[in-house]
Amino acid sequence: MSKYSREDVIRIVREQNIHFIRMQFTDIFGQLKNVTLPASQIEKAVDGEIMFDGSSIEGYTRIEESDQYLRPDLDTFVVIPWDQEAGISARMICDVYNPDGTPFGGDPRGVLHRVLREAADIGYTFNVGPECEFFLFKTDADGKPTVRTNDEVGYFDQGPLDTAALTRQKICMALEEMGFEIEASHHECAAGQHEIDFKYADALTAADDIMTFKLAVKTLAQKDGLHATFMPKPLFGVAGNGMHINMSLFRDGKNAFYDESDSRGLSTVAYQFIAGVLSHVPAICALTNPLVNSYKRLVPGYEAPCYVSWSTGNRSALIRVPAPRGSGTRLELRNPDPSCNPYLALAVCLAAGLDGIKRGLTPPAEITENIYELTPAERKAKHVGSLPDSLKAATDALRDDELICGVLGTHALLQYLIGKEEEWLAYCTRVSSWEVERYITNY
Repeated sequence: MSKYSREDVIRIVREQNIHFIRMQFTDIFGQLKNVTLPASQIEKAVDGEIMFDGSSIEGYTRIEESDQYLRPDLDTFVVIPWDQEAGISARMICDVYNPDGTPFGGDPRGVLHRVLREAADIGYTFNVGPECEFFLFKTDADGKPTVRTNDEVGYFDQGPLDTAALTRQKICMALEEMGFEIEASHHECAAGQHEIDFKYADALTAADDIMTFKLAVKTLAQKDGLHATFMPKPLFGVAGNGMHINMSLFRDGKNAFYDESDSRGLSTVAYQFIAGVLSHVPAICALTNPLVNSYKRLVPGYEAPCYVSWSTGNRSALIRVPAPRGSGTRLELRNPDPSCNPYLALAVCLAAGLDGIKRGLTPPAEITENIYELTPAERKAKHVGSLPDSLKAATDALRDDELICGVLGTHALLQYLIGKEEEWLAYCTRVSSWEVERYITNY
């Protein structure tokens, strides 16, 4: 059942004296976009009559076919708590449509819609709980970000040592005003690193919430003179930013991953879902770990996964099954990072899991040992493969994975690969400070 009707939104805008409406959408690489309208245009907005130039958006359309339309999801209407200095603003998250009324194939939210419909057709609802980590850095005299943290504390430390605790509290309060249910917030392992966890939701809502969360964190940190970054590995020698994705399937109101008769409390569906994700994970990495920098996080020593494996409780595994059972049974995929486009990341994870169910796949044996401490020979004997070690390796795996390519569709796949190839080439040809420091004197 919908939360808001067309008339509800128009009434709220007028009753609450809202001045501006932000029509938000996401480009193919996960960057949030928006067009801002005066409240006088609310009828056109809710009727999907707002047009924009798609040729100016990364990965969208060519200049000769640039007109596209924004159709808002009315249930995403909410007042933006921090955006009121020049008048109260509200936002709606939009799907992108072609002029002929068909969904635009390159809209990431549309990609997720398609996979969710496939799951619904066989009776499943996909629920997701993300765990988003971020760094808070000081800014310089010009307001530009540095890599200097504003604290030197660690995991679960508190104020006064955790000097950004107040900023975290402001973020939590703003998110709660927007309807988030915040479960916990805390300092993470590295100096300047933080995590805020919010309650799981259906996958589309979760992806919307991730985009809103990142905007809130960046905006409110900036108001406190700090720079927030979701870059996967901004600092050498410390833990990077992850975005563990907790996933579960529900059917007829019950958790389809739970079976009390199983020794681990897992159903056949859960095992098949695990197997599906593991079988496609090299290609999935191109979406869940989308940056050159992402692969500098996926190295031994910082609890980030490096190997294709699963386990109950073992945090060195790629897929971990946390302790709760019953309605709380879930799978935690540990490789994603918060630089990903959440719509695409969740779409490919779900599609891979459904593929495992449809094909009746069986996962490899559970790994209970610390995988980082196994020798290469021991990993080989246990059939433990490795995740891609670079963006190039991940995009090559994506090209070779027919299922994941099909999830993205022709337009999104092509534009995504073009963008990532350009990023990889730029990285390979750029002379880094490390190279200068290492070579300029000796050679």
